[in-house]
Amino acid sequence: MAGTLTVWRFPTATGADTAVETLKDLQKQHLIVVLDAAVASWEDGAHKPKTQQLHNITARGTLGGTFWGLLFGLLFFIPLIGAAVGAGIGAITGVMTDVGINDDFIKKVREQVTPGTSALFVLSSDAVLDRVHEGFLGQSPELISTNLSHKEEARLREVFAD
Repeated sequence: MAGTLTVWRFPTATGADTAVETLKDLQKQHLIVVLDAAVASWEDGAHKPKTQQLHNITARGTLGGTFWGLLFGLLFFIPLIGAAVGAGIGAITGVMTDVGINDDFIKKVREQVTPGTSALFVLSSDAVLDRVHEGFLGQSPELISTNLSHKEEARLREVFAD
Protein backbone atom coordinates (compact mmCIF):
# COMPACT_ATOMS: atom_id res chain seq x y z
CA MET A 1 0.00 0.00 0.00
CA ALA A 2 1.56 3.29 -1.10
CA GLY A 3 1.37 6.17 1.29
CA THR A 4 1.54 9.91 1.27
CA LEU A 5 3.82 11.71 3.72
CA THR A 6 2.44 15.07 4.82
CA VAL A 7 3.70 17.53 7.43
CA TRP A 8 1.18 19.83 9.10
CA ARG A 9 2.28 22.81 11.21
CA PHE A 10 0.17 24.15 14.06
CA PRO A 11 0.52 27.64 15.59
CA THR A 12 0.80 26.32 19.16
CA ALA A 13 3.06 23.82 20.90
CA THR A 14 0.01 21.62 21.68
CA GLY A 15 -1.81 21.93 18.34
CA ALA A 16 -0.36 18.72 16.89
CA ASP A 17 -1.40 16.79 20.03
CA THR A 18 -4.99 17.96 19.55
CA ALA A 19 -4.77 16.97 15.88
CA VAL A 20 -3.70 13.44 16.88
CA GLU A 21 -7.03 12.96 18.65
CA THR A 22 -8.84 14.17 15.54
CA LEU A 23 -6.76 11.82 13.41
CA LYS A 24 -7.71 8.88 15.66
CA ASP A 25 -11.40 9.73 15.29
CA LEU A 26 -11.11 10.04 11.51
CA GLN A 27 -9.37 6.69 11.31
CA LYS A 28 -12.11 5.04 13.40
CA GLN A 29 -14.62 6.42 10.90
CA HIS A 30 -12.56 4.90 8.03
CA LEU A 31 -11.97 8.34 6.50
CA ILE A 32 -8.19 7.93 6.47
CA VAL A 33 -5.71 5.11 6.91
CA VAL A 34 -2.81 6.18 9.10
CA LEU A 35 0.19 4.05 8.18
CA ASP A 36 2.55 5.85 10.55
CA ALA A 37 2.72 9.19 12.33
CA ALA A 38 4.85 11.29 14.63
CA VAL A 39 4.64 14.63 16.44
CA ALA A 40 7.16 17.38 17.13
CA SER A 41 6.07 19.80 19.87
CA TRP A 42 8.27 22.81 20.58
CA GLU A 43 7.52 24.73 23.77
CA ASP A 44 8.47 28.40 23.96
CA GLY A 45 11.91 28.73 25.54
CA ALA A 46 12.95 25.14 24.83
CA HIS A 47 16.19 24.55 22.91
CA LYS A 48 14.67 21.79 20.78
CA PRO A 49 11.29 20.15 20.24
CA LYS A 50 10.01 17.00 21.90
CA THR A 51 9.44 14.32 19.31
CA GLN A 52 7.32 11.19 19.51
CA GLN A 53 6.31 8.40 17.17
CA LEU A 54 2.61 7.61 17.52
CA HIS A 55 2.45 3.86 18.04
CA ASN A 56 -1.13 3.82 19.26
CA ILE A 57 -2.84 4.86 16.01
CA THR A 58 -0.65 3.39 13.30
CA ALA A 59 0.04 0.13 11.56
CA ARG A 60 2.67 -1.67 13.59
CA GLY A 61 6.19 -0.80 12.49
CA THR A 62 5.34 0.76 9.14
CA LEU A 63 8.37 3.05 9.15
CA GLY A 64 9.71 2.40 12.61
CA GLY A 65 11.60 4.38 15.17
CA THR A 66 14.78 4.38 13.13
CA PHE A 67 13.12 6.37 10.33
CA TRP A 68 11.57 8.90 12.71
CA GLY A 69 14.77 9.21 14.73
CA LEU A 70 16.78 9.89 11.60
CA LEU A 71 14.22 12.34 10.23
CA PHE A 72 13.97 14.29 13.48
CA GLY A 73 17.76 14.20 13.82
CA LEU A 74 18.13 15.77 10.37
CA LEU A 75 15.42 18.33 11.08
CA PHE A 76 16.14 19.45 14.60
CA PHE A 77 19.21 17.94 16.21
CA ILE A 78 22.05 17.45 13.68
CA PRO A 79 22.58 21.21 13.16
CA LEU A 80 23.22 21.51 16.90
CA ILE A 81 25.83 18.72 16.88
CA GLY A 82 28.03 20.22 14.20
CA ALA A 83 29.63 19.45 10.87
CA ALA A 84 31.73 16.50 12.07
CA VAL A 85 28.69 14.32 12.63
CA GLY A 86 26.81 15.89 9.73
CA ALA A 87 29.49 14.81 7.27
CA GLY A 88 28.98 11.16 8.25
CA ILE A 89 25.30 11.07 7.31
CA GLY A 90 25.65 11.68 3.57
CA ALA A 91 24.79 8.12 2.54
CA ILE A 92 21.74 8.03 4.77
CA THR A 93 20.44 11.35 3.49
CA GLY A 94 20.70 9.94 -0.04
CA VAL A 95 18.18 7.26 0.92
CA MET A 96 15.90 9.92 2.45
CA THR A 97 16.06 11.96 -0.77
CA ASP A 98 14.70 8.96 -2.68
CA VAL A 99 11.44 9.26 -0.69
CA GLY A 100 11.10 13.03 -1.05
CA ILE A 101 12.98 14.10 2.06
CA ASN A 102 15.52 16.39 0.49
CA ASP A 103 17.21 19.68 1.38
CA ASP A 104 14.10 21.69 0.45
CA PHE A 105 11.90 19.55 2.73
CA ILE A 106 14.36 19.89 5.61
CA LYS A 107 14.69 23.67 5.08
CA LYS A 108 10.90 24.20 4.98
CA VAL A 109 10.30 22.24 8.16
CA ARG A 110 13.21 23.88 10.01
CA GLU A 111 11.99 27.35 9.06
CA GLN A 112 8.39 26.73 10.07
CA VAL A 113 8.55 24.44 13.10
CA THR A 114 9.99 26.82 15.67
CA PRO A 115 9.56 27.47 19.40
CA GLY A 116 5.87 27.85 20.24
CA THR A 117 4.67 25.63 17.36
CA SER A 118 4.16 21.94 16.68
CA ALA A 119 3.95 19.64 13.68
CA LEU A 120 2.16 16.42 12.83
CA PHE A 121 3.97 14.10 10.41
CA VAL A 122 1.58 11.60 8.82
CA LEU A 123 2.12 8.73 6.42
CA SER A 124 -1.39 7.96 5.23
CA SER A 125 -3.46 6.52 2.43
CA ASP A 126 -7.07 6.44 1.34
CA ALA A 127 -8.01 9.83 2.80
CA VAL A 128 -11.47 11.21 2.09
CA LEU A 129 -10.20 14.78 1.87
CA ASP A 130 -13.44 16.72 2.28
CA ARG A 131 -14.41 14.74 5.39
CA VAL A 132 -10.90 14.88 6.82
CA HIS A 133 -10.96 18.66 6.35
CA GLU A 134 -14.21 18.90 8.31
CA GLY A 135 -12.56 17.04 11.18
CA PHE A 136 -9.77 19.60 11.44
CA LEU A 137 -11.92 22.75 11.30
CA GLY A 138 -10.77 25.33 13.85
CA GLN A 139 -7.36 23.73 14.44
CA SER A 140 -5.47 25.94 11.94
CA PRO A 141 -3.30 23.30 10.28
CA GLU A 142 -0.85 24.55 7.66
CA LEU A 143 0.56 22.12 5.12
CA ILE A 144 4.35 22.45 5.13
CA SER A 145 5.31 19.62 2.85
CA THR A 146 4.01 16.57 1.06
CA ASN A 147 5.21 14.03 -1.47
CA LEU A 148 1.98 14.31 -3.46
CA SER A 149 2.08 15.38 -7.09
CA HIS A 150 1.64 19.12 -7.68
CA LYS A 151 -1.98 18.55 -8.72
CA GLU A 152 -2.70 16.43 -5.62
CA GLU A 153 -0.97 18.95 -3.36
CA ALA A 154 -2.97 21.83 -4.86
CA ARG A 155 -6.18 19.90 -4.19
CA LEU A 156 -5.09 19.20 -0.60
CA ARG A 157 -4.28 22.88 -0.01
CA GLU A 158 -7.62 23.87 -1.56
CA VAL A 159 -9.54 21.53 0.74
CA PHE A 160 -7.77 22.77 3.88
CA ALA A 161 -7.81 26.50 3.04
CA ASP A 162 -9.88 28.50 5.54
